[in-house]
Amino acid sequence: MENDMLKGKLVRLVAGDPAIEAQEFCRWGANSEYQRLCSTDYALQFSAKKWKEWFEKDMEKDPPLYHYFAIRTLADDRLIGGISLDGAAYPSGETFVGIGIGDETDWGKGYGSDAMNIILRYAFEEMNLRRVALDTFEYNQRGIRSYEKVGFIHEGRMRGYLNRDGRRWDMLFMGILREEWEARNR
Repeated sequence: MENDMLKGKLVRLVAGDPAIEAQEFCRWGANSEYQRLCSTDYALQFSAKKWKEWFEKDMEKDPPLYHYFAIRTLADDRLIGGISLDGAAYPSGETFVGIGIGDETDWGKGYGSDAMNIILRYAFEEMNLRRVALDTFEYNQRGIRSYEKVGFIHEGRMRGYLNRDGRRWDMLFMGILREEWEARNR
């Protein structure tokens, strides 16, 4: 049995601190490429104060809407992103996962895959969920490779869902079942 279920090979997942994360999310949000990887919304800018208020309001809900964790590197304990499980689907044994690695200099280094492996372990072993799903955009090739690497399977797509840069892009749906995850981790 893993001694620290929220620790991986490169990162660990920790409770969020609104004061610290608000500053980083404000900085990361200034990068429209990061925003386009995380959301279908227009590239919106929010102040650190607004981010802090949003985090605090979200944490007050009982039960929480999300199980949110900050992602920190093991090497130097830097905050590099966030990952969450959507609480709305828990009663059915399912959840949606969302992840964001904020700074471009941390992209492509395996941090996201490691964080995803940790959250899947948490979802299946600790929360006893049956399925974890996500959605992403067809232009997020780095993310898609990462999701496939940890075992997510393509389940469907909404063709032409998103209009970006004068082109229509598909939204992709991916998922992993508990038994698929267990088979990969024996």
